[in-house]
Amino acid sequence: MRIVFFINSIEGEAPHFTTTVLALAALNRGHEIYYVTPGDFVLRPDDSLMVRAVSLPRAKYKKPETLHKDLHGDGTKIETIDVADLDVLFLRNDPSDDAYERPWAAHVGAMFGRLASERGVLVVNDPDGLALAQNKLYFQGFPERVRPETLISKSIDEIKSFIENQPKGVIVKPLQGSGGKNVFKVDTPTDANLNQIFEAVSGEGYLIAQGYIPEAKSGDVRLFVMNGKPLELGGKFAALRRVPAKGEVRSNIHVQGTAEKVKVTDTMLEVAELVRPKLIQDGMFLVGLDIVGDKILEINVYTPGGLWSMSQMYEADFPGAVIEALERKREVHAANRTISNRALATL
Repeated sequence: MRIVFFINSIEGEAPHFTTTVLALAALNRGHEIYYVTPGDFVLRPDDSLMVRAVSLPRAKYKKPETLHKDLHGDGTKIETIDVADLDVLFLRNDPSDDAYERPWAAHVGAMFGRLASERGVLVVNDPDGLALAQNKLYFQGFPERVRPETLISKSIDEIKSFIENQPKGVIVKPLQGSGGKNVFKVDTPTDANLNQIFEAVSGEGYLIAQGYIPEAKSGDVRLFVMNGKPLELGGKFAALRRVPAKGEVRSNIHVQGTAEKVKVTDTMLEVAELVRPKLIQDGMFLVGLDIVGDKILEINVYTPGGLWSMSQMYEADFPGAVIEALERKREVHAANRTISNRALATL
């Protein structure tokens, strides 16, 4: 297959990013791999959709570090390719990374992804589904049973009133954003720094306030879901616990959170089952659920990370399982060209 990974930038990639290990698995299974960024699409007057793609040598790699080095080295070349000649377009960009410095780039993937799917390319996650998930408001469409009590507002009075009714405090963060940026815990509406927090976060738009879940002190669980079901290989789940650093409310790895093995419980599987219908409805092929207790804090549908760490922890080829699932989809598509991209994405 010819697989294209759509990312924010080549420079921003790292050896152990999930995108890197997926590309490694695909190359080692004999596929051609390309990378494209928001400025690389061209829609020509004859209505052909082209991409200026960075191609990797068709070689097998043992380590993601070697692939990453080649991606940034002289071994790559730029090719102009007709999108119709591709098999898979894997949308792996984080819109929030581009939202402020180059807002034009934030939703390019979904825009051109639609055009690619119209030309017979399998696009994952489904671009129309991703268009619905442009901020954390998307989370409100999932069953109330799995969501913490939540308020979305730009009014500090509304937020103070909400905090008054949350005896364990709240987490306040921007409605648009990811990666743990501007995430704060507020215990009472009289906290001395509440006004400063409000000013810092509201400058980015609407705020989301969620009732604090005490179990979050021990971290959250990132669970990968593929085709609507927890990603499992040989009885091992693609999951890990992200433990916050001392004095930190965020468990994100890039803010010194640590990753640990975790036993996936029946409660976690039940939570995943509750969100499965909507994930399938929206064509979400690969997502990351962030679970605390019996609640989901976030659903990452753009760039869920951690697959490399999980593969190392459990000695399981989770990236290979993802690529194998794409191979099966291609076979189904070859046999039935009328199947919709959204249906194919989660088949």
